[in-house]
Amino acid sequence: MAHPVPTGAAQEAEHLVASLHSHGRALFWPTIVLVGSIGAMTYLYGNFPLAWQNVAVLVAGGLLILLLWLFPLLSWLGRRYTITTRRIVLRRGFIVRVRQELLHSRGYDITVRKNALQSMFGSGDVRINTGLDHPVVLKDVPNADLIQSALHDLMERSINPIAARRQAAESSAPDEAIVWEDD
Repeated sequence: MAHPVPTGAAQEAEHLVASLHSHGRALFWPTIVLVGSIGAMTYLYGNFPLAWQNVAVLVAGGLLILLLWLFPLLSWLGRRYTITTRRIVLRRGFIVRVRQELLHSRGYDITVRKNALQSMFGSGDVRINTGLDHPVVLKDVPNADLIQSALHDLMERSINPIAARRQAAESSAPDEAIVWEDD
């Protein structure tokens, strides 16, 4: 059985439009903790008379860095949004990876929500409502308005060829009149 050759939009290759993390501002406080912890460890180490107290300074500083800098950094790095000409791919996690895809051809509603801090930095939450479950949220992405307009354009470009193919298929169907005869 021969497979039909794809035509139109199906032949076009998928291209990367954007690859995003949430805004880098999320790493501001963890970086302050890192610098402060290293400064405190440097200042306090060697100032105590007992060796275990100096080791405790290093252990406490190391735990602070681990919990308040490394874990937030890994969390930030583990969440990635990829927008291509055909779909949106959301990835998160290191140990347990979750991948979710939204096709532009399915159609969706896009809303941008910004709080005061996000407005100052030009970022925002892009909410994508597919109409099925809970909306998908691209959290605190930079240039949220630009992302919204790009998604609208990609969705329109993806839906129009599908609608054109459906319309062509419906119009090319032969008009056959069924005549019922009584025998």
